[in-house]
Amino acid sequence: MMRRLALLGLIAAMIALGGCTTLFGPGEPDPEKLNESAEYEWNEDHNASIVVEENQFKAVYNVGNMSELRTYRQDALGQESHLEVSAVQYRYPNGTIIRANDSRLSVSQTRDRTILDVPNESGGRVAFSAPRQGKQLALPVFVGGKTELTLPPGARVGVPLLSKVSPPTDDRSVTNNRMTLSYENVTAQNMNVRYYLQRDLWIFGSILGGAIVIGTGGALYYLRQIKKLKRRREETAIDIDTDDDDFRDDGPPPGMR
Repeated sequence: MMRRLALLGLIAAMIALGGCTTLFGPGEPDPEKLNESAEYEWNEDHNASIVVEENQFKAVYNVGNMSELRTYRQDALGQESHLEVSAVQYRYPNGTIIRANDSRLSVSQTRDRTILDVPNESGGRVAFSAPRQGKQLALPVFVGGKTELTLPPGARVGVPLLSKVSPPTDDRSVTNNRMTLSYENVTAQNMNVRYYLQRDLWIFGSILGGAIVIGTGGALYYLRQIKKLKRRREETAIDIDTDDDDFRDDGPPPGMR
């Protein structure tokens, strides 16, 4: 019995030292990922700037006098989990940039939050990258106010069946084949943007056009069949009426004339 308990304790210790998820939390983030290189657009005019790439998004937030930024993601059922961040940076108002390997900037994780501890009351901005998939970005609003979100190259919103923007955007612009959605003041708790690529619009238009042509052709075919059937019924009715008239014109039966 004691051997089994000792073995279980050893396994638990190995898992904890290995940085795997334990009963007490998900463990510490990978320092190498936190210190990865990345280029961010430090837009001083917005509280939040988000750039969506093919497999990730880059976000810059104005943390002002905050001492930390708590980030997370939600699944389709509303369950919250910590956000896997990388390439974490902090920019002071004077332009100085530090990374996660600096003692003034640290990152920790719980089961449902990734906490970015920033220099307290320095009025700067924190940036990070995080993975994403598909043609949709659903993200909680970590910092409200003036916000911009830039879509991947060739991506667009506007066709209701193929895209969705929540909350509704105040302005849209396209620069270098990238559409940017601008918000004057975001007060919602979540942002949800579903987009399409321009080539998707051509494919959708071709499918829709083909369906219209096939549907129109089918409707014309059935209309012709109905007219043909109606014409046959009319001809049959005329033949019956003619036969009846000939029968009546023969006069009375023999013996009654």
